[in-house]
Amino acid sequence: MLNKVMIIGRLGRDPELRYSASGTPMANLRIATDEGYTDRDGNKVERTEWHTVVVFQRQAENCANYLGKGSLVFVEGSLQTRKWQDQQGQDRYITEIKAQRVQFLDRRAAGQGDSSGIPEQQYSGGGQQYGGRSNAPTPQRQQPRNNDLEDLGPAFPSEASGMDDVPF
Repeated sequence: MLNKVMIIGRLGRDPELRYSASGTPMANLRIATDEGYTDRDGNKVERTEWHTVVVFQRQAENCANYLGKGSLVFVEGSLQTRKWQDQQGQDRYITEIKAQRVQFLDRRAAGQGDSSGIPEQQYSGGGQQYGGRSNAPTPQRQQPRNNDLEDLGPAFPSEASGMDDVPF
């Protein structure tokens, strides 16, 4: 059996960080993915899909500290459906992505380790990778030449067409 999800998208709002009763950090992310296609009549159609992502442990704190509305991220994880009862006693369900890995993808700013300001360092634990700050000093790196950073273009087709109807 396989339960694997990989998405690249932008945050629709700032991450929501909370802690469980046992003190485990958890962050909720709302991520939009964009898809463009041409219909049978030759009209361009843009479609946005919204995903709820749950991130745990130190990775959740890093997301809350370094990501914000509009941040571009890669999320790898699995689908998980939860059931609960609302105030009227009705069964409710939500399907969300349980993240095993969140990678920050925004372009680097001059003088920073990467676009989120986090030094380029990966933390491993339990098979998960975490991007985050270290207490160790960050070594100085040479600034990349312009041709070293290949311009991959906009993240979504709607950015290229100027038809951005996503609410962020």
